Amino acid sequence: MTNTYDTLHILFAEHGHSEYGGEAVTQWEHACQAASLAESSGAGAALVVAALVHDVGHLLHHLPDDAPDRGIDDLHERIGADWLAAKFPEAVVAPVRLHVPAKRYLCATEEAYLAGLSPPSLTSLALQGGPMSAAEVADFERLPFFADAVRLRRWDDRAKVSGLPTLPFEHFRRHFDALCNGV
Repeated sequence: MTNTYDTLHILFAEHGHSEYGGEAVTQWEHACQAASLAESSGAGAALVVAALVHDVGHLLHHLPDDAPDRGIDDLHERIGADWLAAKFPEAVVAPVRLHVPAKRYLCATEEAYLAGLSPPSLTSLALQGGPMSAAEVADFERLPFFADAVRLRRWDDRAKVSGLPTLPFEHFRRHFDALCNGV
């Protein structure tokens, strides 16, 4: 995980200062805020790492920042999960892969959740298929890591606060090390 940590740190350092999809934070800030929320909630190493890297797909594709405004779903959750799959256990990869379906799930199951989405998140929701149907909800609830994906989604939504002091990216290295050492 050490080389993986270094690779991700470099990737975020080089590309993470771009705007996070029309929100008031950068990719870097969003990642650190999400991981800080995960850590403060008592999440284990795998879920803290998932929170930190859940949007890595945004840093890997070559689409413009305004792709959603142009009607393009960047499929960042799939791109990111596919890239992470060779580097991490499924306890990291699955919540990353499922964090967009988790948004669709929450929109279908919690009226207040949908009402609280930011305008950029509403734009991407439309591109991602909108709220789930009842059948999709039932299928989603049967997936391994369903609950972790929902937790990650909630941190993702809260990790958009401009100027919020957070732990630095480097702080989370210990979670990578814990995964590597099987802790």
